[in-house]
Amino acid sequence: MRVLVVNAGSTSLKLAVVAENEAVDPIATLEDAPRDVDAVAHRIVHGGSSFHEATLVDDDVERRLHELTELAPLHNAPALEALREAHARLPGTPQIAVFDTAFHASIPAEASTYALPARFRELGIRRYGFHGLSVQWASERVPVLRLVVCHLGGGCSVTAVKDGRSVDTTMGLTPLEGVPMATRSGSVDPGALLYLLRRGIGRDELDRALEHESGLTGLAGSADMRTLERSPDPGAKLALDVFVYRIASAVGAMTTALGGLDALVFTAGIGENSALVRQRVCERLGYLGVEIDEAVNVEACADAEISGAGSRVRVIVVKSREDLIMARAAREFVRGSA
Repeated sequence: MRVLVVNAGSTSLKLAVVAENEAVDPIATLEDAPRDVDAVAHRIVHGGSSFHEATLVDDDVERRLHELTELAPLHNAPALEALREAHARLPGTPQIAVFDTAFHASIPAEASTYALPARFRELGIRRYGFHGLSVQWASERVPVLRLVVCHLGGGCSVTAVKDGRSVDTTMGLTPLEGVPMATRSGSVDPGALLYLLRRGIGRDELDRALEHESGLTGLAGSADMRTLERSPDPGAKLALDVFVYRIASAVGAMTTALGGLDALVFTAGIGENSALVRQRVCERLGYLGVEIDEAVNVEACADAEISGAGSRVRVIVVKSREDLIMARAAREFVRGSA
């Protein structure tokens, strides 16, 4: 069974045909997609409270996904656009939605509940978590009892995985919460946002600033980690300092959720390619027994273990393979419904 994988992220659109043996053939555009695939798997970032497993997309499902776009506009909107185009080019081929939020459905109430009035919580205001496909792959590659996964790319999150199940993560109702990202702010005191609204900053301006003008871009004017690492500009130094500090702090919080730490994974664009970020995060985690081999870290490319000889925690760089998780889910759905 051959599956066309459509992965619409906040900063990219990745397309590939995944064969039964998990051989991957990247393609440039949907126009280049072969017509004889057995299914199309679409990465949908936000499934809300309704979607916890792979789902065949019909008109009703598409309508419900459109309603969730407000919660993840940088992701769900382009994903739905790609879904419509794929459906038009491959009519009759099952279009399967695979959800980033699904892996986090196991997060307990103590971690997913905001301390808000019931009338707000009844509207579905809770922490959902994202990057679930990436975290699921990492947890399968590193099957330990207590795992923390740092997904560091255009979007960034840190997740606690206990015995293969998500138990806490930094992102919340939307992909805005948590650690700073390329253009997204991460967590900000809600009182600060209310203050800005009272000062006359409009809702649309605030939304644009938090989604597109914050994070590394807001601190340094660039989200390119290679540029920031080489730059002598004080803003670049501050951006790196804030980024590393918040990630290390989040790892500490996730370790509390797990009751200890057996392994730490770095994945996604920055996690896989920035030896400096990995080194600086791990230096701050020395109190947990985290040590890396600096020479191995500098040369590491995924998949590679970079732990130092005396480290009490395994440290591993894992190449994110959301495409394989998506293809597997689509195959299982098609076979299960046959």
